[in-house]
Parts: sequence; C-alpha cells; structure tokens
Amino acid sequence: MNYKVVIPAAGLGKRMNAGMNKQFITLNGKPVIIHTLTVFENDPKCIGISLVVNRDDRKEFEALLSSYHISKVDQLVLGGKERQDSVWNGLQKTSSTGLVLVHDGARPFITQEKIHELIDAAEKNGAAILAVPVKDTIKKVTNGLVDETVERSSLWAVQTPQAFHMQLLEEAFRKADIDHFIGTDEASLVERLDRPVVIVAGDYENIKLTTQEDLLYGESILMKRQK
Repeated sequence: MNYKVVIPAAGLGKRMNAGMNKQFITLNGKPVIIHTLTVFENDPKCIGISLVVNRDDRKEFEALLSSYHISKVDQLVLGGKERQDSVWNGLQKTSSTGLVLVHDGARPFITQEKIHELIDAAEKNGAAILAVPVKDTIKKVTNGLVDETVERSSLWAVQTPQAFHMQLLEEAFRKADIDHFIGTDEASLVERLDRPVVIVAGDYENIKLTTQEDLLYGESILMKRQK
C-alpha cells in the first residue's frame, strides 16, 4: 500500500550542542536530513513527503532539496511550539485518505524493509509502530534514590516511523487538542482513543541522533552498510 510521510525537522536539537540545526550536520559528507529523505525518495511506495521546518532554516532546506534532487517533498511546512504542534501542522497540509507515517528527521538509518513491514501492519490494524525490546535494566528513581527495579520483559523502546490510517490519526490529534494533552509520540494520542497500536520489531541501528556520541555511532553504521 502506498503512503505519505510527515517528517518533523524543526527542532533546535539543543542536546547535540552543535551550534546549528542537527539536520544539517554531515555524516559521511551528507547532511543528516538528506540521509533520511533519501530513504523515502527511493521507496516507490512513498508518494509524498511533508517536511516540517523552522522558519529560519527554510531557505537552507530548500537549497538542500534542490542540490540533492529530492523531488517527493510536496511542501515545506512551518513547525510549531512543540513537536506535536509541528506534526499536526504537517498533517493538516498532507492530503491523504490512506496511510500516513510520521518519522523523525534525525533518524536517518531507517530501512525500506522496516517501513514496508510497518505499513503492512498499519494497513491491517489501523496503527502500528516500530520498537525494540529494552536491553538494559530499568529502575524507577525519585530524587536520586531507587524506588524499584522495573520488570523489563514487557518494556519496548519506541522508534519512528509510526504509521496510521489518516482518519484515525487526525481524530487522535483533534481529541488531544480539545483535551490540551501533549503526548510523547503520535501513538500515545491514538492510545487515548482506546484503539489498538501494533508493535512491529524495529532495528537497534534505527537510532535518533541526539548527542555528539550518537554521531560517532552513526558514522560506524554507515561504514558497516557500505561494506
């Protein structure tokens, strides 16, 4: 099934401490956002991209899209105060009655294989997300003291893309707006409608670039994939 994707890339990425939008940091000589966009550009099932950007970065994004011949970006949409606002802005500019994905611009190592597994699950179930089992021991902490060790067999670390029937995701965003609810991801909004969200096994390499250390890991992922 074909899909459209909303890619929020308007955040400042303060934890990266790079002095610029982290989308413009280069990995293997290419900006992070171009690595991300190229995956969708090359996927025949992707029929449109809504890229959500900061007003101050708009011209630089336009230049990159032209330089790297990214043709599937239908529009550059201005971001909002919160990530949720940015995604909603992108959704409202996305014309689709089918499947829509939401994917972090700073998560450049997603593969077409995982995207296709995800859209198959979302087509059947209405909502599906990528996630991986938590490997570390997780402890609940208050004021620097351990309250308890959490049983981890049922814990999963959630990734993007996340995929939904467009009508369902729009309904979830509208309810969140009415309730003044800010979720940590799109699936959390859908969960509030008491609708099932299916887990699709992700890939531990599908990291979000957040800190300088992530860039080192990202370079190693690219080197491995080039072999």
